[in-house]
Amino acid sequence: MEVLQVRQIEKQYGLKENAVQALKNVSFSVRQGEFIVIVGTSGSGKSTLLNLIGGLDVPTKGEIIIRGHNIAHLKKKELTIFRRRNIGFVFQNYSLMPVLNVYDNVALPVTLDRGNYIDHAYIEQLLKDLGLWEKRKRFPNELSGGQQQRTALARALANKPAILLADEPTGNLDSRTTVEVMGLLKNSCRNYHQTILMVTHNESLARNCDRILHIEDGCLLPEKAGEVL
Repeated sequence: MEVLQVRQIEKQYGLKENAVQALKNVSFSVRQGEFIVIVGTSGSGKSTLLNLIGGLDVPTKGEIIIRGHNIAHLKKKELTIFRRRNIGFVFQNYSLMPVLNVYDNVALPVTLDRGNYIDHAYIEQLLKDLGLWEKRKRFPNELSGGQQQRTALARALANKPAILLADEPTGNLDSRTTVEVMGLLKNSCRNYHQTILMVTHNESLARNCDRILHIEDGCLLPEKAGEVL
């Protein structure tokens, strides 16, 4: 089943002589449970594409359809609710709330969306799967970089999103922790039938995934799009 369809997306910044075409006629689809990596050099448009899919920015042209909803046509408030319920984010800088402990950081998206109704059993299982249950009462500044990134991953999975978007999630981690986080991403794909799109400039990481999408100068390279490893 296709969970994401990207249709003829274009993104332009600026006007006339200052116009920059960040993405040009990008189209692809993603099946549920796939782990896809988007690779390209710095400035190629890969993070722009991830931001558009995540509803953090709006395409100049084209459609982005997630679970049958064209998110480019949603009003701001509708998009905020849809994003919270259907899209999980993992960033390079973790973006954890420093005043909340691990458990409350992970539960935060559910709390914002559903108030007092939290599936505590699911949160507990997530934290155990990610090796964080013993750290649940610790605060972000008491954790290592790898533990903070695992907390960010648990938070992204807390709402059982349609898609998990990861933008250079191992960029600040050493090689050992990078391998660990990649293993956790693959496990979440398998254990939770999670769909993941990850942006990276590290092509060696891409070899661990189901498909690779190559972007250069805002274009999806057709000869490698959908490459299966």
